[in-house]
Amino acid sequence: MRFTPVSFEGTKMTYLYNDPTEFADEFLDGFVAANASLVRRVPGGVARRTSTPAGEVAIVIGGGSGHYPGFAGLVGPGMAHGAAAGGVFASPSAQRVYSVARAVAGEAGVLLSYGNYAGDVLNFDQAQRRLIAEGIPCRTVVVTDDIFSASPDERGKRRGIAGDLVVFKAAGHAAASGASLDEVWAAANHANERTRSFGVAFTGCTLPGASEPLFTVPTGRMAIGMGIHGEPGIDEVDIPTADRLAALLVDKLLDELPDGVGAASGSRVGVVLNGLGGVKYEELFVTYRSLSERLAAAGVEIVEPEVGELVTSFQMAGVSLTLVWLDDSLAEAWQAPAWSPAYRKGAMVAVTGDSGELAPDVPEEPIPDASDDSRVAASLVVRALDAMASVIDANVDNLGHLDAIAGDGDHGIGMQRGVIAGAAAAATAADSGAGAGTVLLRAGDAWADRAGGTSGALWGLILRALGEAIGDSDSPTASTVAHGLIAGRDEVMRYGKAQLGDKTLLDALTPFAESLEAGVAAGQHLATAWPRAAVTAKDAAAATAQLLPRIGRARPHQEKSIGTPDPGAVSLAMIAQAVADVITEETKERV
Repeated sequence: MRFTPVSFEGTKMTYLYNDPTEFADEFLDGFVAANASLVRRVPGGVARRTSTPAGEVAIVIGGGSGHYPGFAGLVGPGMAHGAAAGGVFASPSAQRVYSVARAVAGEAGVLLSYGNYAGDVLNFDQAQRRLIAEGIPCRTVVVTDDIFSASPDERGKRRGIAGDLVVFKAAGHAAASGASLDEVWAAANHANERTRSFGVAFTGCTLPGASEPLFTVPTGRMAIGMGIHGEPGIDEVDIPTADRLAALLVDKLLDELPDGVGAASGSRVGVVLNGLGGVKYEELFVTYRSLSERLAAAGVEIVEPEVGELVTSFQMAGVSLTLVWLDDSLAEAWQAPAWSPAYRKGAMVAVTGDSGELAPDVPEEPIPDASDDSRVAASLVVRALDAMASVIDANVDNLGHLDAIAGDGDHGIGMQRGVIAGAAAAATAADSGAGAGTVLLRAGDAWADRAGGTSGALWGLILRALGEAIGDSDSPTASTVAHGLIAGRDEVMRYGKAQLGDKTLLDALTPFAESLEAGVAAGQHLATAWPRAAVTAKDAAAATAQLLPRIGRARPHQEKSIGTPDPGAVSLAMIAQAVADVITEETKERV
């Protein structure tokens, strides 16, 4: 038997959606409405319907939407207490993670767990720091099960795919058993260390509102080692029979045994044969038939296998295999009862508690006092953000195409969501009498929250740093603007962990900020220094085409990105030029 590939050539995928930018939130609303006896809506995601039992560690998972049952579908007794949800294929913002954690946290603390993607790490880490600063104990386990995304020597750089299920279940079981936060962390970390996954894809997937898939696979071919966000595969071969695919999946995973597993023969494994959205259950069972026989022939005992859609990627036609090598503690966790909307095992005793109505959003802080000069400058900031939104909106497809070459293809959509939200928040703040600094702070927070992902978090940091430097007391000077952008660059390096030459937004931001700083120090007016710095940013962004990505989702596909500039650097250069035009026009109006 062979899988039947689907060709996207000349076709357009159709989704049931309203406004694509509202898809993730509307999905959550409908999910909660359909599972109201189990889950409730909280700011930033969903939580169990009942409150966290006293003394129990709360497990908070999360990631981008588009992977159902991951992550919202795995909230319930024996699994997670809450799930933070980002936009489609975009990590939830730090604010969303924090809000969900606060909704479920008790005195025992919170364990955060999620797949290893740059945006998720950036946002969950910020949320963890905030929780700890408020006195809530918090630890993190990042899932790194995808063997094709990095070598065994660099396991910490691997992606998290369907192994999420294993780690979340181990954490949930430990928490339900009354373990301490450190013990829950140890159980989840142990599960991650003994879990390996590997996947293939026959077609790409298409985001709601998009007319083309994030990546394509030629008809009759199979991408090996693809990611669940649309990251293209590491290799490409002809589509095999189901038996040969099973052999490929099993043999690759048997080639890399975790530490502590001396030999495959005589070992026990939990198995997850996962469909990514476009492969039917019958096809999965045909594949599992051969897969189970091959594992048995290798002397491996299968314990309670899972076959079905557990971590998906919209309608991507693909399959992944996950093996968790069981010892006694992991076997107990793997076989323990669980009861969530999408994953159920064994029998659970009903848990009673409060009804958990939707918690209110945190009240917005009042608008600080501002000088008249700062309010005037705020109107210029609003114009600049509107120009930023216009240029991103006009180039959203191009940015997505750039990102799809070696990444997941959602950079344009994420930037569009973020900048539109930032511009709207800026206008609202300015209309309420805010000064330029507050307008930038509000814009940065809205951008980060709405966009999610790496770019959302980084642009939130940039705008906040600029807003803090400018303040609300005086009219911004060229020097304070330059200082703010240097501070933003430093924040990006601090939190994003990137360096010059890593092929990221930083490779355009650094020369832009440094050029502006140098021009201002030489006595240039902002109307002169900024446009010149924008040209520098454009040249620097173009130069990233010759760099190899050393961080983020494009890293596993380094060679594919040669000749293509980094989309984050390109979008920054576009924004720098759009703001330059606003500054130039404003200067002419004053003359």
